[in-house]
Amino acid sequence: MEKLARAVVILGLALALAFVAAAFFVGGKLRTIGDNTQKIIVKGLAEKPVTADFAEWSVGIEVKGEDFGKTLALVRETRPVLTGFLEKQGFPAAALEEGNERVQANYVEEYDEKNRYRRVQRGFTGYQSVLVKSNDLPKITAAHKAVIELAAAGNPVTYSDPSYLVSDLEGVKMSLIGAATQNARARADEFARVGQVKVGRMRAASQGAFYILSNRSDAAADDYGGVYDKSTVDKKARVVVTIEYGID
Repeated sequence: MEKLARAVVILGLALALAFVAAAFFVGGKLRTIGDNTQKIIVKGLAEKPVTADFAEWSVGIEVKGEDFGKTLALVRETRPVLTGFLEKQGFPAAALEEGNERVQANYVEEYDEKNRYRRVQRGFTGYQSVLVKSNDLPKITAAHKAVIELAAAGNPVTYSDPSYLVSDLEGVKMSLIGAATQNARARADEFARVGQVKVGRMRAASQGAFYILSNRSDAAADDYGGVYDKSTVDKKARVVVTIEYGID
C-alpha cells in the first residue's frame, strides 16, 4: 500500500512538472507570435529627374585576311582612317582609349558534298577598337551619327550605341533615401489607420533597388528590380527602401 501511495505521488509530481513545462512552452510561443505580429513592413519610393554628364562610345575597325600576318598588316593599314575620323569629330587624344590589336581565325558554317554540316576556317579576322570618353555629350552624339557615312564609303568600321552615364550615382542615391523613407512612413501610417492601430518606432531599414531610368520609361512604381538606362541623356533616378516599424 505504501509503495502504491509513493507511486501515486511520483506520478502526480511528474504530471505537475509536465503541465508547468507545457505552460511555459505555450507562453513562450505566444509571446513570440505576439512579437512577430506587432510590426509592419513597408516599401518606400522616391524619384527625381537626372541628366547624364558623361558618355562612352566604342568604335573600331574589322578586317579579313588570308593569313595571320596579312590580316594584322591590314588592321594597321586601316587604322589611320579611324584616327582621321575621330580627329575630324574633334576628339583630343586624351579622350581616346585604344584597345589591343587582335587577330583570330575566321570560321564559317557550311555543308560538304555529302550534305553534312560542318564548321571550317576561312582566313582570319582582325580587330582594333577605340573607346571614346567625353563630357561633351553633343559631340559624342554627332560622331555616332556621322560614322555611318564612314561605313557607307566602304571603310570597315564597327561601332556601338553611346552609353550616356551619370557620374555621381552615389550622390544621387543618397539624395533620394530620405524622401523614400518618408514615403515608407506615409504608407505605414495608412496601413495603420485602416487597421486602427498606431505606427511605433522604426525597427529596421534597408535599401532595395536603385533605378536610373529613361524619361520615356513606363516602369511601374511597384516594380522593385534594378535598372541602369544608358541609352538616353535625360533620365530619372528612383530609390526603393524597405522599413520595419513597430505597432503600438
